[in-house]
Amino acid sequence: MKKQKAEKTNVMRVIEQHKLSYQSHDYTATGAISGMEVVEALGQELGRMFKTLVTQGASKEHYVFMVPVDGELNLKKAAKAVGEKSIAMIKSKELLPLTGYIHGGCSPIGMKKQFHTTIHHTAAEYETIMFSGGKIGCQIEMSLADLQKIVPVVTADII
Repeated sequence: MKKQKAEKTNVMRVIEQHKLSYQSHDYTATGAISGMEVVEALGQELGRMFKTLVTQGASKEHYVFMVPVDGELNLKKAAKAVGEKSIAMIKSKELLPLTGYIHGGCSPIGMKKQFHTTIHHTAAEYETIMFSGGKIGCQIEMSLADLQKIVPVVTADII
C-alpha cells in the first residue's frame, strides 16, 4: 500500500520555518471524527494524543488548553493555572474568526494570534505527542520540547 503524501497545512509550514522535525498523520480515509476514533484509526497510544480547546477567562482574555483526547478540561483547574477567576469554553461559531481554525481542526500552532497555551502535564511523559495539524483529517506528531520552541506552552494539571 502506497503512503499518500499529505497536503501541507499552515501548521506544517510554521514547523518547517522553525526547522523542527515532525511527522504528519493523515486519517481522512478512515472517516474518524472524535479524538477516540482518531487514536484508534492511527493505532496510537491514547495518552499522547491531545485536543486543543479555546476558552475565555473572566477578564475576557482567551486561553488555549491542550488535554488528552480522553480527558475533559477541568475549568476550575484551568482558571487557576492561568490566574483567572473563572474560565469558560468559547462558542463553536467564535472559533474560526478568533483562531483561523474550525472545530475539529484547531491546532495550537498557527493561530491568528498567539494565546497563552497550557498543556496537561502528562505530555512531558512522552517522547512525542500528537495534536491537530490544522485541519480535520491531519494530526501532527512532535516532541513537546519542539512544540515549545514555536508556542510558549506551559504544563499544568488541568483535567
